[in-house]
Amino acid sequence: MSNMQRKMGTFALTMTGIGSIIGSGWLFGAWKAAQIAGPAAIFSWVIGMVVILTIALSYAELGAMFPQAGGMVKYPQYSHGSFIGFLAAWANWISIASTITVEAIASVQYMSTWPWKWARWTRELVDNGILTSEGLAVASLLLFVYFFVNYWTVNLFAKANSFITIVKLIIPGLTAGALFFAGFHSGNFSSEHGVAPYGWASVLTAVATSGIVFAFNGFQSPVNMAGEAKSPNKSIPVAVIGSIFIAGIVYIILQIVFIGAVSPSSIADGWNHLNFNSPFADLAIALGINWLTIVLYADAFVSPSGTGATYTATTSRMLYGMQQNGYLPKIFGTLHPLYNVPRPAMWLNLAACFLFLFLFRGWGVLAEVISVATLISYIMGPVALITLRKTASHFYRPFYLKGASVIAPCGFVFASLTLYWARWPLTGEVIFIMAIGLPVYFYYQAKNKWAGFKKEFLTGAWMLIYLACMIFISYIGSEKFGGKNILPFGWDMLVIACVSLAFYYWGIKSGKSNRYMKEAEQINQENFKSK
Repeated sequence: MSNMQRKMGTFALTMTGIGSIIGSGWLFGAWKAAQIAGPAAIFSWVIGMVVILTIALSYAELGAMFPQAGGMVKYPQYSHGSFIGFLAAWANWISIASTITVEAIASVQYMSTWPWKWARWTRELVDNGILTSEGLAVASLLLFVYFFVNYWTVNLFAKANSFITIVKLIIPGLTAGALFFAGFHSGNFSSEHGVAPYGWASVLTAVATSGIVFAFNGFQSPVNMAGEAKSPNKSIPVAVIGSIFIAGIVYIILQIVFIGAVSPSSIADGWNHLNFNSPFADLAIALGINWLTIVLYADAFVSPSGTGATYTATTSRMLYGMQQNGYLPKIFGTLHPLYNVPRPAMWLNLAACFLFLFLFRGWGVLAEVISVATLISYIMGPVALITLRKTASHFYRPFYLKGASVIAPCGFVFASLTLYWARWPLTGEVIFIMAIGLPVYFYYQAKNKWAGFKKEFLTGAWMLIYLACMIFISYIGSEKFGGKNILPFGWDMLVIACVSLAFYYWGIKSGKSNRYMKEAEQINQENFKSK
């Protein structure tokens, strides 16, 4: 077991999950989804919740089985060895570390539309959705705030996050209620543009690119914090599943209210012309709800900052886990003797956050990149779950997922479909970003004199071929998803489903007992002894 002390109960872990999920996604997601899919965006949130839930259920069993810090970068290594473990860990780290940056950007973007005379200077922070030099400075300051909230012990993080999360649940509720009673136009759902004005393909695209997958990404925070759980057998599944359901209900209600609160004149030319800098705050101003405007501008700091602080904590544990896997220098696996947090890992994450900040200066662009990287990192969960049931059937499983033989392949197929829905060329671009991490892996393999490299590379070869196939199908796929339309709409998704199922079973067949199983068994047995 990790020598990090267990200090977080079920409530704190659930608050961690909700705190991660309800961030800038609720401030921007409803607007972006409505812009892409119109009123049918409601279905996008439902689909997104189902997709994430099928994936998260696999991780709930794995998290309870191996309650360790940064667990999500460990499971693929236990099931398939170091090569595929690195690919999954790299994609997961990029998706989570960049989320810290996108939350800071979200706060600054809301700040840029402050309507008060004394705050005119804030309008210089953002220009056409992109942070200016002044905006970058404010966002940088926020990154330091997230950093230092977690620099001194897990206890401070847990206390601060639980309080912030409660606030984050109250404010969306107040927003939904106020907008509903102040001005709800039911005709917006059945206007001349129809429920799905841009076709049902746009509903699917909204799942992948409007921030929906990105918004639900926080479910993995309780899994990565499993090393601090008091009772992982109970806490992990409850925190993971509970946070998805609670946040999902909040998001769906907000989407319904947003669609109804928009003035019919604003969508006269179509939902795709709906343009807001601070979506819910702009609606509150238009409806004359001044108290809500103030609350929303305040929450534009609280919600993203809570998520940013949460992810600052969880990403340091991910790097800690990657170091334990042998992918990073030993210093990143060092815990502070007094505060018990991996400070060197935190510093590395902070540097990465600044890199993302200066490369991607807008919420929308970075949210799209994060969503695709997230999906790639999720893909290994269902495969690892079923593989470990084969290679580690004797391990203690505090939470046993019933129906995993159906849920796991559905999770893999749903993740593959959502990756495709993200549209070409975004799918290819982000998969290319994933490949940038390979030199790091090869460096440490060379340092270890390529011990076991051939065997573990072949064990993970299916993943490389899978990603190449996804790029190819995305390129030749339907024009509705940015492709060349060689594979028409409808047939494209059937092909994705069949191909991904084939790779799912190939992945399971490739999984074999490897050199990391001893470590996995030790962690699992220590968990068993404590029950």
